[in-house]
Amino acid sequence: MVKKKKIRRRSRGTTKLYFSADTQAAIMEFQSAPDSKEKHEIYSDRIMPAFEKLCENLIFIYGFASSMDPYEVLKNDCVSFLYEKIDKWDESRGTKAFSYFNVVAKNWLIGNANRNQKIRRRNTSLSNVATLSRVDKVILANHDVVPGPEDVMLKALFKEEIIILLHEIKKRVTGENETQCINAIITIFESVDQLDFLNKRAVFVYIRDISGLTPKQLSVALSIIRKHYRELARGPEEFSLF
Repeated sequence: MVKKKKIRRRSRGTTKLYFSADTQAAIMEFQSAPDSKEKHEIYSDRIMPAFEKLCENLIFIYGFASSMDPYEVLKNDCVSFLYEKIDKWDESRGTKAFSYFNVVAKNWLIGNANRNQKIRRRNTSLSNVATLSRVDKVILANHDVVPGPEDVMLKALFKEEIIILLHEIKKRVTGENETQCINAIITIFESVDQLDFLNKRAVFVYIRDISGLTPKQLSVALSIIRKHYRELARGPEEFSLF
């Protein structure tokens, strides 16, 4: 008699969600936390990992990363934007936290991609001058002009205003990591004319090297600093730069 071989089926384990009910609860705790230290702990331990995974998935699924926006820089910027919107989510409206922040992140990534697309369209290739249109040639000719004394003065004045604003942010931050991060940013702005190469990724590397913070510590610190920056830049007339 041939014995039938028993086939043991593996029990289906529950997949751990990266943005779970605990994440939503953590966001609610963050909103009601009495001080910045407690908010920092809640965000760093229980919210930020979910935000990072959410942004990572959207970037890879929809192909948002590009030469203008490398993955790490794009993810950090998007996570920082979500951090600024934590207080905007309202549970009483019936929208789940995941749905809300998924839409917010996607809209930010789409808007960022559209801005970069406009920049690419404005750039003119010099590989074949003969193919340039008359308008492109006029733009190129006007661009290749030494800036006047007034433009140089305005540029220097704007730089000084930014540095003053950064020192005001320094007074507002309380954590050691945020202080190290803002000190690094101030150092870069004060020596920006001596830097050989400058883009978003290079600035991120400069800040990381000067501050000595890990990428995770730096991401949290930049999120907090960016929130203070937006409040000051769009707030009182003294710091209204935009």
